[in-house]
Amino acid sequence: MDATRFEPQFRQVNELLLHLRGLVLVRELLAERGASLRELQEHSDEIERVRDRLARLVRSTGGGAFSAAA
Repeated sequence: MDATRFEPQFRQVNELLLHLRGLVLVRELLAERGASLRELQEHSDEIERVRDRLARLVRSTGGGAFSAAA
């Protein structure tokens, strides 16, 4: 199997995971610092959007390089 075939998908997955981690950490900091419910909800909404994009990306590969069996 040609591993280079999956490199763009790996890169996208890694970028989305990094973005997701950052959003979660920032939301936690905002909560600790007394941010408004609206601001926290905006971060939560963005977290959900990124999770959805990540799930669609993995599904679009058919699990492929990201499945435990690969």
